[in-house]
Amino acid sequence: MGSGAGIRANPWVALRPDEDAEQVGTDVSAAHESFVERGEAPASIRQVVEASWVRSRGNGIDPDRQIGRTSLTGIELERYRRSHPMSSVRPVVQTLLVEDAEDTGLLIALSDAHGRLLWVEGDSTAKDRAAGMNFVDGADWSEAAVGTNAPGTALALDHCVQIFGAEHYSRLVHPWSCAAGPVHDPATGRILGTIDITGGPRVAAPEVLSLIRATVAVAESELRAHPVIVRTAPRVELLGSRPALLFGNERIALSRRHSEILLLLMEHPEGLATEHIAVLLDERDLDAVTVRAEISRLRRILGGASLGSRPYRLLTELDSDVGELRRSLRRGDIGAAVARYRGQLLPASAAPGVVRVRESLRARMRAAVLTSRDPAILGWWISSVDGREDRGAWSAYQASLERDTSLYAQVAAQIAVLDREFGGR
Repeated sequence: MGSGAGIRANPWVALRPDEDAEQVGTDVSAAHESFVERGEAPASIRQVVEASWVRSRGNGIDPDRQIGRTSLTGIELERYRRSHPMSSVRPVVQTLLVEDAEDTGLLIALSDAHGRLLWVEGDSTAKDRAAGMNFVDGADWSEAAVGTNAPGTALALDHCVQIFGAEHYSRLVHPWSCAAGPVHDPATGRILGTIDITGGPRVAAPEVLSLIRATVAVAESELRAHPVIVRTAPRVELLGSRPALLFGNERIALSRRHSEILLLLMEHPEGLATEHIAVLLDERDLDAVTVRAEISRLRRILGGASLGSRPYRLLTELDSDVGELRRSLRRGDIGAAVARYRGQLLPASAAPGVVRVRESLRARMRAAVLTSRDPAILGWWISSVDGREDRGAWSAYQASLERDTSLYAQVAAQIAVLDREFGGR
């Protein structure tokens, strides 16, 4: 590749000292074009980058569309940042990186383990420019959400990495280069988040990756010397197939029955009698003794002071992904709602009380998606379990497309299939 053709000794470094950055940039742009248009990349492209491109394409990332949907904002973001372990390494990062970043064109970002940006700091002009691609506090920059990028790819591979210019999968990020490394909890080895430097081509130099590694080492040393125990009110995750309680950074998996009971108690803050819970869990006669036993086990997980009796009710405020989703829908922020809707509410549950809430959420999501008329959002919906047989959504998606495109014809064909299978419903 240009003056630096050949096998790289270090696959994680974007530019070797002997390489011409301008020539490498030209070659990488051509490689990106080849991959996006024909699914082929020259052998000279870094394998770590090509593999990330393949994952990005498999995740349905469109290299020409807006990226980095904001998944946390306002009070939710502040609460999350305050309780996150990465907040304890922020002072170290500010001392080593942020304080010298003003007027350098560089940005310093900290993310969580899911790729959500917790803080983006540094050069004010660069920060304004980066906002144009939604590289901002609270945005999701996981590889699954935006494609190849240093924070997201570092998390995907659990390794420090640099991404140079057109090595980013999204064309919106091609003017930028970045270097990032994962930060681990020294006690458990778990990834807590990433430290990232973003800026111009000079960020792709080997010494910047060395700086990232050194900063990560200092951050982990700080965590080792002063471990942070975060105790916050538990947060409940009920969307998707893995319900759980989150106590700060501690995740406790919930059984289906405990998830159902917890949802019902959250939906009925006034409290529920044992018999009412039994009916909402099972229209047949569910044994009251069984209900009381399950609630007793749930109380031990939540903590004795969290659950009251006669009637059963929650005594502490619980935030949840369901509540966040509803708040996003109420304020009309469909982008945030899409980011939070990781799947159906307790999809394995057939409990009548759960089904009622699940169908209500689905109806509200569908209405918001169709009202948006955004082809990306409509495309997301028809690819989901909720929308893949939704004839009305497929029609709305078709109406958002240019008629003389291959995708329009494909969508028309799928609508015809649905009409044959379901009689045009």
